[in-house]
Amino acid sequence: GFLEDGILVQDVSRTRRRYLGSWTFPCDVVAVLPTELLCLLPGVPRVPGVPAARANRCLRVPRLFEAFDRCETRTAWPNLFRMAKLMLYLLLGIHWHACLYFALSAHLGLGVDPWVCPGFTRLLRRYLHSFYFSTLVLATVGDTPAPRREEEFLFLTAGFLLAVLGFATITGSISAVIVNLSTAARASYPDAGPARRYLRAWGAGGRLRGRVERWHRHLRAQRKPPAEREGLQHLPRGLRAEVAASVHLAALRRVGLFRGCERGVLRQLVLRLRPQVFGPGEFVCRRGDVGREMYFIREGRLAVVAEDGVTQLAVLGEGLYFGEISLINIKGNLAGNRRTANILSIGYSDLFCLGKEDLAEVLAEFPCARAAMEAKGRELLQRMGQLDTGAEAAALEAEAEAQQRLRGLEVALEGLQTQAARLLAQLEGSALRMALRVQRLEGRLRLRQQPRRGAG
Repeated sequence: GFLEDGILVQDVSRTRRRYLGSWTFPCDVVAVLPTELLCLLPGVPRVPGVPAARANRCLRVPRLFEAFDRCETRTAWPNLFRMAKLMLYLLLGIHWHACLYFALSAHLGLGVDPWVCPGFTRLLRRYLHSFYFSTLVLATVGDTPAPRREEEFLFLTAGFLLAVLGFATITGSISAVIVNLSTAARASYPDAGPARRYLRAWGAGGRLRGRVERWHRHLRAQRKPPAEREGLQHLPRGLRAEVAASVHLAALRRVGLFRGCERGVLRQLVLRLRPQVFGPGEFVCRRGDVGREMYFIREGRLAVVAEDGVTQLAVLGEGLYFGEISLINIKGNLAGNRRTANILSIGYSDLFCLGKEDLAEVLAEFPCARAAMEAKGRELLQRMGQLDTGAEAAALEAEAEAQQRLRGLEVALEGLQTQAARLLAQLEGSALRMALRVQRLEGRLRLRQQPRRGAG
């Protein structure tokens, strides 16, 4: 197929017409011609003539580069592929140089001096010697026999010049790959150095520093990048929502508070989920803390512990959630939006966190979803016995009274605005009548003064 306006076209007839009309078609035809059959003609040397007769295969090099570029953009390990490609170029360059060295040695005579290739009987031994010689030359190691003929001087000098240029390019490419690897690692995983230096500067204990280092090692070993938003920020918002929905939407639908919500609300919420990793023995939340977020357990186990911090009352596993009631201010909640249990991570736990502010921002655009969530929250509190219906009724009554007072104030304000508008209109009318009266008086005064001036 081929791309047309960014869309892959796989129609065979259109692909055929496009390929036959492109410049690659004649090059591909010439590249596959069996030109090595020319060596069967009388008078053509057999062995030296074969490589030259197959030179038309080099016309496939643009296709090779195109395949490399496509593979590099599609593979999950682009840096590793670049390293393998550089090694292939390196080995291929040494191979070609070894072939030229052997051809020059055969032209000058095998074994005529220490510089040329010895006249070994086995072809493999000749190739290995030529490859080793080219490796020494192109690696600028030296330690090669001194040249004695002009051809040998020119070949060795050209080899050293190519080695300087080629290895400088390869070294720069390898350096770029290494920099890309380190940059990708820093972008995906936080560096433990600043936290370690901070703890050391303030004299924190070695046990705490060890926990911090083990936490960083766990992230890298398990390939859990915490900077999820930073990694997806270059995507357009719609595509970012699709990626986040494919990863987190299933976990969000398991929450009873969000079950039945319209898809638009859930798509907005998944964009605001933040991954968090807790280490062994670390408290996710403590009883009495103000709840500002809820958590979804992606991996790991968490224990609901008593006040002593040791006795396990329950164990929460993968796929469960907690802290959802703290996201909505429900009137009559006896806990007062505070945590009602101590949640402790048993091992390393991978959680998703949804903040209260993020939920409020989304529900401000979906009032129906907000009302439905508040109703579900009250139902959950009633099941747990944490809802004071009397306090809820009093709060609703107070809110209704406040709304009524607010409407009364709005009506009074509208009345005052109307009266002010009337007074302003009366003032403008009085000013206009006063200006007209002054204008008439001035006209009469001018009329009286004109006869007196005539008499004078």
